[in-house]
Amino acid sequence: MTEAVLVLEDGRTFRGESYGATGTTVGEAVFSTGMTGYQETLTDPSYHRQVVVMTAPHIGNTGVNSDDDESRRIWVAGFVVRDPARRPANWRATGTLDDELVDNGVVGISGVDTRALTRHLRDRGTMRVGISTELGVDELLARVQAAPSMAGADLAPEVTTEAAYTVPAVGETKYTIAALDLGIKAATPRHLAELGVETRVLPATATAAELLEAGPDGVFLSNGPGDPAASDYAVEAVRGVLDARRPLFGICFGNQILGRALGLGTYKLPFGHRGLNQPVLDRVTDSVRVTSQNHGFAVDAPLDRATDTPYGRVEVSHVGLNDQVVEGLRCLDVPAFSVQFHPEAAAGPHDAAPLFQRFVDLMQDSRTEVPRAEA
Repeated sequence: MTEAVLVLEDGRTFRGESYGATGTTVGEAVFSTGMTGYQETLTDPSYHRQVVVMTAPHIGNTGVNSDDDESRRIWVAGFVVRDPARRPANWRATGTLDDELVDNGVVGISGVDTRALTRHLRDRGTMRVGISTELGVDELLARVQAAPSMAGADLAPEVTTEAAYTVPAVGETKYTIAALDLGIKAATPRHLAELGVETRVLPATATAAELLEAGPDGVFLSNGPGDPAASDYAVEAVRGVLDARRPLFGICFGNQILGRALGLGTYKLPFGHRGLNQPVLDRVTDSVRVTSQNHGFAVDAPLDRATDTPYGRVEVSHVGLNDQVVEGLRCLDVPAFSVQFHPEAAAGPHDAAPLFQRFVDLMQDSRTEVPRAEA
């Protein structure tokens, strides 16, 4: 096996064996606590420019297949595992994870003490990292320290669709929506389609006029990578949707964009939330949901009271139970809400799936309250 080295920007070094493609890669080191769902993780555009450390020790045992990809390619900048499977053992597998990483040019490392690496990131915070099969430690460290930070990075335009496309409803079309693709996952329009929703997916830089052009029943804001403070174009588009009082639902990055559109701030978390086992209190239903999450930034809003904004009052609807981070917003005077987690469960639990129905209910209520001519 080819030797590989991992170097964090503070100089902490781990040695192991090459896993995936050989070469050199640099990105932001983050850890994911999911014990499964690595294929969905790898193909999630929200991980663009990030080197993902899997905390589960045994990765690759179910191989890869053609059904579980969440986008057109693998987006992670690098992949770190402790004990890769020697061969897949799953009836759905059509290939191995190692070969898939090679085919996508993803440089990885195995045989690393991922527990020690994760504890280091929890203690010191998320930082830049490099993996290489060809550079020495000093040269790799210099390259890592010269790499750009995730703070201030505008990455949604790098992962979005180049042209608009439509995902039809399953059966009768009951509603049509416009989705702002900030890094959308395939499971999202698929879940909406099952509820009779036709989704028109538009590029990340689409304006409010373009989102509303076809007279959709609602607008959806997807997940995505980067710093929400750098996405002013999306914020302006959302403000136009709010001005039009069109029902709006955002998830993950979309939650942060809605927060900014309402005048709230965002900030970078020390090490973020990534995994399939994140407990969240739903204040609307007074229930706890186990959720799938992938975010390094969060909305800054008070937990104990509603906030007055240019669009009326907004309250925190969901709270993370591990660290009291804002996990959702609900507008009280305009038809809009959002959550910081992934209700489409790709990969992850299905606890939050009813939020898609809540969006449908919001569109139905809007039809009843404000009749609109069909476009």
